[in-house]
Amino acid sequence: MTRPATINALVSPEGSLEILSSQEVRRLKDKSEGGLYRLFRQCALAVLNTGVETDDCKQLMEAHSDFDVRLVPQPRGLKLELLNAPASAFVDGQMMHGIREHLFSALRDLLYSNVRAASIAKFSPDDITNIIFYILRNAGVLEAGRAPDLVVCWGGHSINREEYEYSKEVGHQLGLRAMNICTGCGPGAMKGPMKGATIGHAKQRVKNGRYIGITEPAIIGAEAPNPIVNELVIMPDIEKRLEAFVRAGHGVVVFPGGVGTAEEILYLLGILLHPDNRDLPFPVVFTGLRENGAYFEMIDRFIRNALGEEAAEKYRIILEDPAEVARTMKQGMVDVETFRRAMQDAYHYNWMLKIDPVFQLPFEPTHQSMRALELHREQPPHLIAANLRKAFSGIVAGNVKEQGIRQIAEKGPFEIAGDPSLLAPLEQMLQSFVAQNRMKLPGASAYQPSYRIVSGAA
Repeated sequence: MTRPATINALVSPEGSLEILSSQEVRRLKDKSEGGLYRLFRQCALAVLNTGVETDDCKQLMEAHSDFDVRLVPQPRGLKLELLNAPASAFVDGQMMHGIREHLFSALRDLLYSNVRAASIAKFSPDDITNIIFYILRNAGVLEAGRAPDLVVCWGGHSINREEYEYSKEVGHQLGLRAMNICTGCGPGAMKGPMKGATIGHAKQRVKNGRYIGITEPAIIGAEAPNPIVNELVIMPDIEKRLEAFVRAGHGVVVFPGGVGTAEEILYLLGILLHPDNRDLPFPVVFTGLRENGAYFEMIDRFIRNALGEEAAEKYRIILEDPAEVARTMKQGMVDVETFRRAMQDAYHYNWMLKIDPVFQLPFEPTHQSMRALELHREQPPHLIAANLRKAFSGIVAGNVKEQGIRQIAEKGPFEIAGDPSLLAPLEQMLQSFVAQNRMKLPGASAYQPSYRIVSGAA
């Protein structure tokens, strides 16, 4: 990665967190293992690289090894001193307004969520759900009294131009129906729906359009916020990020993607398959171009084989019809509103959704934990989904997360073992993702697998 031009700057807060306690200042300056300096530096650098196409967090950090961020206390509050910051974040020496917002959103979330998630192993499932609520409320994402209108869009960061244009048109149709967009905040299928929605909102004179990006520290370097995001939230880890999507969102649209998208699909279906969620309305649409039909057939076969026919009833596949996708989501919003009003559940946060603790507790991908995954059929479908989700999470970590990349470099690919009837379709799908270039950004070097399917149970 060629190192771009850099700039030094002193930046004032934008939108939030203009004052810090002395304890918070100490934690942000702390360069030890338990301090926040390294984490904040990583997130700040990712935010400053908005628009740069890379999916290698380690490479990004190495290319900007001399970047530094320092707290500068002021009589009236706080400023950040940036040394050797990417010049692409500035216009005529002034930091772009949106990037400045994201920079201080990162500071806000790291300070707020780190304290609350520090002892997560001691927390009950209800505690974790409350922590996610507090983080989203503190970030201003939750708006009391607002009718359901938030569509979560998932899909790959590595998609071709035609797929990107299709995701934009879906976003446009959603925007025309005054629906708002929430994504993982990165490029590709995360950016397209937001960009399209801005046009739909402009045509309908929607002045408060929401383009919410939810990420987490380990992946933000690989998927820096795209320029459309106007509300950025950094959750403590991938599990809380995924729960935030389904608690705050009112429906999901899935575009073609790779292992990250497969992880999201399995997470969602695993939750919807829980017996307590059987009657809870939550519209889900898989959509793409007509030529993506084979892709979604493969996904559909994989789901039916691994999780059963009931799982396939939880989603609808719509090809090359953005208006129908939007109409389906709009009707879904009506169903969600009717149900929550009848059950006296909040519109802004899905409290009734039952999430098994196996989906909430952080999974740390290591060679040992990946080899030990329970990938067999002697368990309920929602637990099969949970363990397959962990397998995909480990592959994502090996592909784009700094710690995962380092482990693969030191010890070789993660090994995945289990029931051949589950793993054969899994391997076929992964090979298809590689063949379709869904594992790396366009223009990146050839994909080096972070996984190896091995025979026999764990």
